[in-house]
Amino acid sequence: MSVAVMSSFELFELSEKPLDVGRLAASLVDIHAGAFVSFEGRVRDTNENRAVVGLEYEAYVELCRKEGIAIVREARDGVIAARCVHRVGQLAVGDVAVWVGVLAGHRDEAFRAGRFIIDEVKRRVPIWKKEHYRDGSSEWIGLG
Repeated sequence: MSVAVMSSFELFELSEKPLDVGRLAASLVDIHAGAFVSFEGRVRDTNENRAVVGLEYEAYVELCRKEGIAIVREARDGVIAARCVHRVGQLAVGDVAVWVGVLAGHRDEAFRAGRFIIDEVKRRVPIWKKEHYRDGSSEWIGLG
């Protein structure tokens, strides 16, 4: 009996291209998994009562990959597989900015690991966000 049908993938990736969440989800398949949890962080049209028309992400690529991989590895205790992909560059309202997927035997482990990954990526990975507003202004968010 085949145990796993899992694509080869990086634990953490940066992408300049739009994320294909169906392809990403399909990369995490295992017959031992009773739970698959995914998270999609999307660009919203407002932030703190300001109309947002888009944003851009910049990253310190080498450190992002190193820290992102470490985070996913930390989260894998008790799960079968996990991965995270974060966009860089220009994004429009509605675009998926970050995707996290986790496979586990049970939902508790999958939800826990998914939450840990997104929280730690936002806290530890050197990715910077600049919001562009309808009034023509822009602002770096979360610096300092």
